[in-house]
Amino acid sequence: MRFSLILILLLKALFLAAQDTKNAFNNAPFLSIIAKNGDDIPKILELYELADYDCNITQFLKLNRLSEGDYRLVYGKTYVLPIKIMKYNGKSIRSTIGVPDWETAVRIRDYNLLASQKKLRSDVFTESKQLWVPWHEVACDMEASEAEKTESIGVSVGRANIGTMTKGKGEVPLEGGKRLFPIFGKKHSYTPLLSSRLNGKVFFLVSGHGGPDPGAQGKRAGVTLSEDEYAYDVTLRLLRYLLSHGAIAYMIVRDPNDGIRDENYLKSDKDEVVWGNREIPLNQKERLGQRTDIINSLSAYHKKNGQTDQTIIEIHIDSRSVATEIDVFFYYKSGSTPSMRLAETMSRNNASGFFGALQRS
Repeated sequence: MRFSLILILLLKALFLAAQDTKNAFNNAPFLSIIAKNGDDIPKILELYELADYDCNITQFLKLNRLSEGDYRLVYGKTYVLPIKIMKYNGKSIRSTIGVPDWETAVRIRDYNLLASQKKLRSDVFTESKQLWVPWHEVACDMEASEAEKTESIGVSVGRANIGTMTKGKGEVPLEGGKRLFPIFGKKHSYTPLLSSRLNGKVFFLVSGHGGPDPGAQGKRAGVTLSEDEYAYDVTLRLLRYLLSHGAIAYMIVRDPNDGIRDENYLKSDKDEVVWGNREIPLNQKERLGQRTDIINSLSAYHKKNGQTDQTIIEIHIDSRSVATEIDVFFYYKSGSTPSMRLAETMSRNNASGFFGALQRS
C-alpha cells in the first residue's frame, strides 16, 4: 500500500514538472527583430535557419498577422520570429525545455552556437542563460495536422495519380486543398507560397536513373544505397523550393510512394515512372530519348504561349573514390552562355548554403 502511494506521488510530481516546463515554453517570449532595407519573409526565415519547416512559416505569418503570399516586410518595423527565448537552467537543454530526446537537445544547442557564429546574437547562451528554441523543434504539430488533412481529402498514391500533373501548369496542388502537393508525401505536402519572384519561369527537373536502373550503388550499415533514390529526394526538395517561390515546375521522374524522406538510409525500389505515368525503359538510350521527348513537348507548349524563360536541371549523385571526392559540381552545355551562367550562379549559391537548405527542407 505504501509502495503504491509512493508511486502515485512520484508520477504526480513528474506530471507537475512536465506541466511546469510546458507552461514555461508557452509563456516564454518570442524573439523580435527590426526589418532592414531589402528584407522580406524568405530572406529573414533563411537567415535564421527557419525557412525549411512549414510550421515556422505558418507561425511567422500568424504572429505578425500577415497573409500567405504577401512576403514583403516594412523597413524599420518590428517583426516577431518563431523562436522562443527560454531561461537556460545551467544544467541541460533537455531539462530546460522538457524534451527527453537527446538529438533534439543537440540540434537546439547547435542552433544557438550557429546563431552566435553568424552574429545573429551577441552572446553565448551558456553565459547569458538565454536559450533560443526554434518553434519547429518543440511545437511543430501543424505538419502532422496538414498530413491528416491530406489523407482525409483522399490522396491517391497509385500509379494512375502520382500527384497532380497539368500540362502548362506543372505541379499543381490538390483541388480544395491549401497548397497540398501529394508528390512530396504526407509530411511535406503543404507547400506555402513564400514569394512570387519566380512567376512565369518554367523548370523541368530530372532526377537521374530510376525505374529498372538504380544508378551507382553501395552499402552502408548493411543497407544497399542507390543513386536514384537520393537523386530523387534532392530533386523533390528543389521542386518544393521552386514551387514555394511561384515557379512553374515539372518533376519528370516520379515515384508513387516515395515523397521527401528524412531517414538516414533511403530504401531502394524500382517503381518510378515518368511524367504521364509511363514506365521507364531499361535501355539507356531509350530512357534518355523518352525524357527528352517529354521535355521538348512541354517546352514547345510553353514557348507557344510566350514563356521563353525555361530551365532544365538534371541531378545525379556520382560514385567516386575518396581521392577524387567532390561535394557538389555543375555541368553546363558547351558553347551555351546562359547554361554556363546558370551553372556558375548555382555554384556560387551552393557556397552560401543553397544545397544545405535543400537538405534540411
